Amino acid sequence: MTILTYLTSHYGRLECRRDVPSFGFTRERIAFGLVLSADGEPVACDDLRLSTDGRNRSGGQSMAVPRSFTRSGIKPRPFFLWDNSHFVLGLGSPLEGTKPSVHPARAEAFRDWNERLLDGTEDPGLLAFLRFLRSWTPSRFRRAPFPQAMLDRTLVFRLLDDVDAAGRPRFLHDRPAAQAAWEPHAIEGDRPKAVCLVTGQVAPVARLHPAIKGVWGAPTTGASLVSFHQPAFRSHGKVQGDNAPVSEAAAFQYGAALNALLAPGSRSKLRIGDITMVFWADAAVHGEAAARRIEALVGSVLAPTGPPDLARNGGCPDFRRSWEWLDKSAGAQAAALGIEPRVRVFILGLTPNGPRLSVRFWQEVTAGALIDRLTAHWHDLRIEPPAWKIPPSPAALLYAVARQGRSGSAPQQLAGDLMRAILTGDRYPLTLLVAVLQRLRAGEPVDGPRAALCKAILQRAAHRHRRGSANQHTDPAMEVPVSLDRTEFDQAYRLGRLFAVLENVQRAALGRLNASVRDRYYGAASATPANVFPLLLRTTSHHLKVLHRERVTRGLAVWFEREIDEIMRDLDMNFPRQLQPMAQGRFAVGYYHQRYARKPDSEVADTVAQLED
Repeated sequence: MTILTYLTSHYGRLECRRDVPSFGFTRERIAFGLVLSADGEPVACDDLRLSTDGRNRSGGQSMAVPRSFTRSGIKPRPFFLWDNSHFVLGLGSPLEGTKPSVHPARAEAFRDWNERLLDGTEDPGLLAFLRFLRSWTPSRFRRAPFPQAMLDRTLVFRLLDDVDAAGRPRFLHDRPAAQAAWEPHAIEGDRPKAVCLVTGQVAPVARLHPAIKGVWGAPTTGASLVSFHQPAFRSHGKVQGDNAPVSEAAAFQYGAALNALLAPGSRSKLRIGDITMVFWADAAVHGEAAARRIEALVGSVLAPTGPPDLARNGGCPDFRRSWEWLDKSAGAQAAALGIEPRVRVFILGLTPNGPRLSVRFWQEVTAGALIDRLTAHWHDLRIEPPAWKIPPSPAALLYAVARQGRSGSAPQQLAGDLMRAILTGDRYPLTLLVAVLQRLRAGEPVDGPRAALCKAILQRAAHRHRRGSANQHTDPAMEVPVSLDRTEFDQAYRLGRLFAVLENVQRAALGRLNASVRDRYYGAASATPANVFPLLLRTTSHHLKVLHRERVTRGLAVWFEREIDEIMRDLDMNFPRQLQPMAQGRFAVGYYHQRYARKPDSEVADTVAQLED
């Protein structure tokens, strides 16, 4: 219940900002507002689908109304002071022809329910509403001010010339008398009381938890974070919410807070792979300004797109603007960003699971610890030549395992595993390494992002090995160099370097080919070196002879021979029959370092540079 507890606390902060409805209310899209005179006569109709600038607003205006609920059966219950035209007017879209369909039973239920709740009211607006209900007949719809577009749409009411303190039109459900009449009925029915698992207080238990909307891939009508819709999930004969008692108030609050975080346009929501991620900060100790600044920071560093608009993020500097951040201490980073490192941050990752939602990851961390973990993550990714101009976002890393760079083809499961490793500082998933190696064996280039991912996975595994928490039989203890290291004696790393040199020899001797050494042999060379390298070395001797024949390439041939000799001097000539995935990752890093490192020999530097253009 930890997640629900912190969401319930966040609701209090959102309520103070008026970003969520009060208990007993829900935010719905309302299409039309019917204007009533004091005697209950409809005199005008507001089209709430139009915004103030005249543009069409899909579905209508979002507003807080007395709460809705799931309706089913042949006698669905009406809502209070609002509903669709079937209940309010007893009319719907024509089933055939041009005459509206009639729903007298629903109109009667709407009238009886609202008369029951408003019995004895003396409020002028509510009295006008009751007069309208008692005098309404479907034949009245043929006259003004009722448009045909109102059918099947949601409607609210307001009294003519009634405005709020800001001078804006005030609807009936916003009047104090209406809210006082609704308060005793905000809790659904006579629910049994129990100790709430969220608040610890004895209160009526929610039978059904609120629908959560806005999660990518989930039904548009919403999905449940907590539900018991199959017998296997129930115990001791209990049904629905009685299996894990959460009070009506707590269920409403966590649902309202989560829906606000997931709402369209929310700055606290990101999508990474198949995961919809929300995040928020605790404003209880250090205040609203400090919390908002932390949220802007998290949004900027985890956003799947480029650097954020500073004005949009409350002036928070971009944490990813350069690699120089990694050389600063956590305290210096926090001071430069102007954030309080002790503020707690909550990060929740959700994925759809049929009619319910699955929690892929949940992290509670201080802002300072989050900066430390992000810094460690980017340190692990550093490679020379740089793979990115600025530290990449988590979503950018998924392109390295996508077919032909199409992000939609990346394995969706990896998004959650990768994000969990970044946020916790734990080991990167080995499935990520396997996915990178699969792309390389499929013929895609050993570019910077793929080599950096291999290096990061191996580096994190080496760190955990030194702490004694890794598998001693599968995880190498040696760290992986950031740039070309000629003193690195790891066999897989040296084989990767050797393969890059042999590829360059072929290119220098034969020019650009339709199928190079890398295109034809990389997958086999990185997995089964003993089967490939003897053949490649014999072929390379012929290529070197070609370079020796020409005066302009003779110096280049000598340089290649020195490189091959230097690499093979400490290489076991009994080539491994097979390299495991971790060793294949080192092979890729060695290839990238050798292939793209600057060559120190000035005699052939220009020629080699031309080969690599």
